[in-house]
Amino acid sequence: MGATIEHQTIRANGIDFNVAAVGCGDRLALCLHGFPESSFSWRYQLPLLAQLGYRAWAPDLRGYGASTRPLGVGAYALEHLEEDVAALIEASGAKEVVLVGHDWGALIAWYYAMFGRVPIARLIIMNVPHPTLAQKGLRTPRQLAKSWYIFFFQIPWLPEFGLARNGCAAIGRVFRDMAVDKSRFPDEVLRVYRDAAGVPGALRAMLNYYRALIRGLRRNRRRGIARIDIPTLMIWGEADAALGKELTYGTDQFVSNLTLRYLPNVSHWVQQEAPETVNAMIEAWLLDRSVPYAPGAKPSTVNGGS
Repeated sequence: MGATIEHQTIRANGIDFNVAAVGCGDRLALCLHGFPESSFSWRYQLPLLAQLGYRAWAPDLRGYGASTRPLGVGAYALEHLEEDVAALIEASGAKEVVLVGHDWGALIAWYYAMFGRVPIARLIIMNVPHPTLAQKGLRTPRQLAKSWYIFFFQIPWLPEFGLARNGCAAIGRVFRDMAVDKSRFPDEVLRVYRDAAGVPGALRAMLNYYRALIRGLRRNRRRGIARIDIPTLMIWGEADAALGKELTYGTDQFVSNLTLRYLPNVSHWVQQEAPETVNAMIEAWLLDRSVPYAPGAKPSTVNGGS
């Protein structure tokens, strides 16, 4: 596509965000990464979004990469992460916003779509279920077993020690071990994530997302759930080792305008492992065309997957 990704420092909500940016104009596509990723995880999508007429931004979330790392678990509460999104949108000056999220970025995007201070026009979610369905899933033995790491991350110091060993080798393994197409994660890609995690203080900040989430469960439950009426595209790699496909069932109860597409034989790292398929879905959806199904996927209207 020829677009060159550049990096900018954007000041928002008291944080200096390192933002991978491409494109221009007053329509913003804001892409939020997950754990243990960075803005680099959107390298395949940013040029496409720019080609479609968006100013495409992918920030390193607070605590990650070259962005500011505030101290303390409380600094990573969902309310602060949602306000980061609002402040980034305001800093962009955009008149229209598409919010895109994967993994942790998708969780932030779900909550922002429900409670965000600055309106967004569209929502794209990848491989994280709606919060209500996630909480329901965590009451099942199957999903509890898959989510063991969330509870391990609550232990002080020990997770940081384990993940930091041998040049953050475990960070690299989590990508390649979970991936179906391991060729998408060569050593040079894993090195980007390992190096970012190895910066002093980075691992603690990354793990504080999980610690703040557990500590804030009651507070988030008190907020309740608001129905999402903006157009929403949900893309799901079926071979996700951390989150079961069944967590997507019933999403249409909470999202009135939902398009749901599954990718068979694709892992949790959906936008990095199958960028061609994911990009074709995003492009069609943003252009209000029929969204293609992934190779091997069966067309279905179940659970709002139009």
